[in-house]
Amino acid sequence: MTQDSWEKHSNWWQREFTRGADPEYEEQILPLLKDLAVEGGRVIDIGCGEGQVARVLSLNSAQVFGVDPAWNQISEAARRSTQEVYGQASAMALPFKAGAFDAAVACLVFEHITALRQAIMEVSRVLIQGGTFIFLLNHPLLQTPGSGWVDDYMSDPPSHYWRVGHYLVQHESLEEVQLGVRIPFVHRPLSEYVNTLSENGLQLERMLEPSPPAGFLERNESYRAAAHIPRLLVLICRKR
Repeated sequence: MTQDSWEKHSNWWQREFTRGADPEYEEQILPLLKDLAVEGGRVIDIGCGEGQVARVLSLNSAQVFGVDPAWNQISEAARRSTQEVYGQASAMALPFKAGAFDAAVACLVFEHITALRQAIMEVSRVLIQGGTFIFLLNHPLLQTPGSGWVDDYMSDPPSHYWRVGHYLVQHESLEEVQLGVRIPFVHRPLSEYVNTLSENGLQLERMLEPSPPAGFLERNESYRAAAHIPRLLVLICRKR
């Protein structure tokens, strides 16, 4: 279902989230990855889409390989390529030998993957000992399905707060992110991610929770009100 959705809606992604269209990528995600990227070496971008992350990673003179299950994304990535190499592949079956990469990146990908453990096992397998995994997620706690602003006018005085949804409940859904565009999402608590990483030899070294960037906050008054609620979680791991 995930692959079919991204095949069907690849034009939506390429139009709405690449080439400067999305402030969260332009102002936050891409600069952050440029700062975190490994200098030199071989890097795999898992779930690379049309390649905007891979192109940023290649600025550090790394040899970058991008993989994605959707052919419509991979073919566009190859067309836009600067010096990266792309191939069609699932995160659950990466077509590379063990220890092939010095670093791996997955940017807003694993919340669309059902087989989390298999995918994390593959990340660990293709990394060298001491290799880095840069793992970006929609924040599993504060962006939980059902989370959002609540205006409580029954209290005295009225209160305004951010409600957290059913955080501990793993939940799979097909969300309509735009009219006619439905994408599969899987919500998991943060412990599920961290424990699975640890069980596969990927030790958490650093965690980032950046505030939403200015360009995103300017889009809507309700976004500005949530300036203190992180949308992004970044886990930086090292293979033991």
